[in-house]
Amino acid sequence: MTFQDLVPLEQMSAIAQWLNNTFGSMDQAILTFYHNMHEALGTPMDIFVQFFTKLGDGGIFLILLSLFLMLFKKSRKVGIGMLGGIIIGALFTNIAIKNIVARPRPYNYLQIYRDWFQSIWHWGFESEFSFPSGHTTAAMASMTPVFLFCNKKKSWLAFLFVIVLGATRNYIMVHFPSDILGGIIVGGIAGLLSFIIVNAVYDKLCKTGKFGQTLENADIRNLFKKKA
Repeated sequence: MTFQDLVPLEQMSAIAQWLNNTFGSMDQAILTFYHNMHEALGTPMDIFVQFFTKLGDGGIFLILLSLFLMLFKKSRKVGIGMLGGIIIGALFTNIAIKNIVARPRPYNYLQIYRDWFQSIWHWGFESEFSFPSGHTTAAMASMTPVFLFCNKKKSWLAFLFVIVLGATRNYIMVHFPSDILGGIIVGGIAGLLSFIIVNAVYDKLCKTGKFGQTLENADIRNLFKKKA
C-alpha cells in the first residue's frame, strides 16, 4: 500500500499541518477500515452510502425539514432552532473555518485516497476544503436543537443521523475522520447558540403584538379545518 503525497505537508497551512500530524494515524486507520468495508460489502453498501450522503448536500433536506416543522404550532420552535443552527453553522464553517484552515480533501492529499475515492464515487470531485465537514456541521447544528427542545429520552436518537452521515463522508473518502469530529464540535456549538437565541427571543415575541400571536398560534392544519 503506497501513500504517495499529492500535496506535500509543508505546502499546507500551519493548522492543516497540525491536523495531519496529530490525527494522521487515526485518519488513515479509519479510512482504511471504510475502504475494506467497501471491498467486502460492495454495491449494496455503496448505494446506501451514496443515497444517505446526498441527503446532506447543501443542507437542503435539513432546511426543508426545519421549514416543514415550522408550519405546526407544536414543532415551530424546534424548526426555528434547526434553521438557526444550520445558518450559524454555515457561517462558521463555509465563511470562516474552511478558508482559514485550507485543509486538502483526502483524495487531494494522498494518491491512495484518490484511488479509493474513484472506486466508489462517480459524480466528480467536491469543491472547497476539507475541515470541518460541512455536511456533519449542518447535521449536528440542526439535530442539537432537536435534542434540546424535545423529550431527551427519545430525542438523543437525532444524533444517530449525524453519526451515519459523517460515516458516509468518510466512506466515500471526501473527508478525514478528524474533519467529521470538527464538524460535530462546530455544529454542536452552532446548534447550542441557536437553542439559546431561540429560547431567549421566541417566547418574548409570542407575547407582543399581532405578529407574536400569529407566531404562537398559526398552524397549517387550521387551513384544512376551515375548509372542512
